[in-house]
Amino acid sequence: MTIKAEYIWIDGTQPTAKLRSKTKILADGNKLPRWGFDGSSTNQAEGHSSDLVLEPVFSCPDPIRGGDHLLVLCEVLNTDLTPHSSNTRALLRPLAEKFADQEPIFGIEQEYTFLKGERPLGFPEGGGFPAPQGGYYCGVGAGEIFGREIVEKHLDLCLAAGLGLSGINAEVMPGQWEFQVGALPPLEVSDHMWVARWLLHRTAEEFGVTASLDAKPAKGDWNGAGAHTNFSTRAMREGYDPIITACEALGADGKPLEHVRQYGTGIEDRLTGAHETAPWDEFSYGASDRGASVRIPWQVEVEKKGYIEDRRPNANVDPYVVTRLIVDTCCTELARREQV
Repeated sequence: MTIKAEYIWIDGTQPTAKLRSKTKILADGNKLPRWGFDGSSTNQAEGHSSDLVLEPVFSCPDPIRGGDHLLVLCEVLNTDLTPHSSNTRALLRPLAEKFADQEPIFGIEQEYTFLKGERPLGFPEGGGFPAPQGGYYCGVGAGEIFGREIVEKHLDLCLAAGLGLSGINAEVMPGQWEFQVGALPPLEVSDHMWVARWLLHRTAEEFGVTASLDAKPAKGDWNGAGAHTNFSTRAMREGYDPIITACEALGADGKPLEHVRQYGTGIEDRLTGAHETAPWDEFSYGASDRGASVRIPWQVEVEKKGYIEDRRPNANVDPYVVTRLIVDTCCTELARREQV
């Protein structure tokens, strides 16, 4: 019996990396060998030295092909087996290990927009604009909802693959949706998110539409698309002081700009201070405040324990990057406070 293994990796396209994949036929699905590819075709190498290596790091059932077929997420390595410069997972791994005793976990809310041609699904085909945003969020009915059949199929595929999705909902603009991954540790939530993104693109492809992670897919009075990132450690789940410590660590000198500059392409277009965002160059935190950079959910303030939501990451953020930054900033400060 042969196995079709879809090897998936993140390329070197700038300013926003793309997903790539190709199929390897295996005699035994329990053995996932390294595989090579042409890095000069993925913005990861020059033509005169183009060989790069795919290192399997996460696999799950392939819900599209079914049977024993697999999806295989890979890190990109150089031929000397060192991490390639585009390999952001390799930068997260040591930090995840360093702070594992704090038990950091994440839930990432992935917003995205279906496009038909150059326009969001649900926008009038002949030009112009639909009714203003308001009724589309978590809406019901053909006048409010566009693309639900794609969303439902994507959800079913992710669950069949064993990915840690925790929900879906329609968002504030026609054709705009969200799925949530987590709560999971940093490497797991990021791996699951990248495979869920691959399945999203693959599912939309079958319907002849594009799933865009653009931070501002429609100019004007429309919300952008984000990847709100929920975070907690064991200490935060047990008390309120560590929650304030984490918020203040994210706002410490130099940290807001360090984070925002790596939170995805088009951050200034989305984080304007309007449309439930804080300005990109200002930092704030507050309870129940969707206009703050970091929100403390109302139930967390009431119960004095729980998690925080960093509302700044764009839809096109690299989950390996956002989890690394938050773990590094927050867990470092939490560890320092414990030692004082």
